[in-house]
Amino acid sequence: MTAGAILWPIVFIITDIINEYYGPKAVRFLSYMAIGIVFYSFFMVFGAIKLPANEWWQYQSGITPNSSDSIVDMGLSFNKVMGQGLWIIIGSMVAFLVGQILDVAVFHKIKAATGEKMIWLRATGSTLISQLVDSYIVLLIAFWIGADWDLSRVLAIGTVNYIYKFAMAILLTPLIYLGHYLIDTFLGHEVSIAMKRDAQGF
Repeated sequence: MTAGAILWPIVFIITDIINEYYGPKAVRFLSYMAIGIVFYSFFMVFGAIKLPANEWWQYQSGITPNSSDSIVDMGLSFNKVMGQGLWIIIGSMVAFLVGQILDVAVFHKIKAATGEKMIWLRATGSTLISQLVDSYIVLLIAFWIGADWDLSRVLAIGTVNYIYKFAMAILLTPLIYLGHYLIDTFLGHEVSIAMKRDAQGF
């Protein structure tokens, strides 16, 4: 289980709540800011790969070049491992941005049709649709394009990932209602309704 898979449900619960009370503009701002932070990481890793390795670092410390567990070229090994990481970063950035934009659009389409009712439908429904796209984009870019994996393997892993996300989105739906209850209680009914209407553009 990756850290991304564990954190993903929390991110989309927060996104749906921000979407509800502040609207698509706030979600897009936070999404672009997150992409900027990830791009900074990409730039740092890319720069580290391009820097030439020092001679002393070419072999593992205390291991001679002829030993069975030596790494012949530490610089090349570093570049291979971190280079694949760059493709994962690119895939994650594209998938996250596309997923967030789609999530916001579907969320507000559903809310425009249902009004204040059926919170579960707009929150969970928008997540299920956006993550159907997200689950495959990241793998296609990171491993089909970036690592030359078989397309069938990529699609199989993407399907498993989406099944996990589908199940978590359904199971965590009560947390959306809990979040709404806590915020509405804190803000008060009138302020809460006003914020939701402003977020929807009514």
